[in-house]
Amino acid sequence: MAKIHIILQGKGGVGKSFIASVLAQYKHSKEQQPLCIDTDPVNATFNGFKSLNAKRLQIMDGDEINSRNFDSLVELIAPATEDVIIDNGASSFVPLSHYLISNNVPALLKDMGHNLIVHTVVTGSQAMDDTINGFATIVNSFSTNEIVVWLNPYWGAIEHEGKSFEQMKIYVNNKNRVSAIVKIPSWKEETFGRDIADMLQARQTFDEAIGNTASTIMTRQRLKIAKTQLFDLLTNAAVL
Repeated sequence: MAKIHIILQGKGGVGKSFIASVLAQYKHSKEQQPLCIDTDPVNATFNGFKSLNAKRLQIMDGDEINSRNFDSLVELIAPATEDVIIDNGASSFVPLSHYLISNNVPALLKDMGHNLIVHTVVTGSQAMDDTINGFATIVNSFSTNEIVVWLNPYWGAIEHEGKSFEQMKIYVNNKNRVSAIVKIPSWKEETFGRDIADMLQARQTFDEAIGNTASTIMTRQRLKIAKTQLFDLLTNAAVL
């Protein structure tokens, strides 16, 4: 049985591709060979990580998304024996979600022996309301109890009126649907944040960036620390 990890969020620029790449790298560290797929029709960032060998799925017909093209996604998933990691773009959040639900794909995957795990991102600051709404859409649309919420504090603290995400009504009312919460560390922007941003801009994995002797010793040291922190979080998330 393969675990089908799909990252869904209707807000762009919140770290979906970063999460997909971290998941893939974590699986590689466990000597697994996940099938990586990028369905983002605009910014195929996941596909840009060459060492992860992410396949780009073309879902556009001219200037429009053709939902029938998602049939190819199911054909790729069906024979999988290793985990599958799918990075989906903000612009295709609604079309892909509707496709999965209207075609009863979660049940189809279950019949194939696969296990669907839906990942989403919640961020702070101005994007918080949009990402909270994205989480609400997912819990209202999908019947799965295996939803993983990634809390990304890069843009600011994830809190509303003094309440953390875990204290918010939307989570309290749906916590039985959430199998794991992954809290991305609040890295200092001028050190860890800068190093990780540069790594992502270069479409490098942690191992590639850590092995880059052109970088400073402390840059590579911080990346080692960040990688360990993230991988430890994933190890503690049993659903993964």
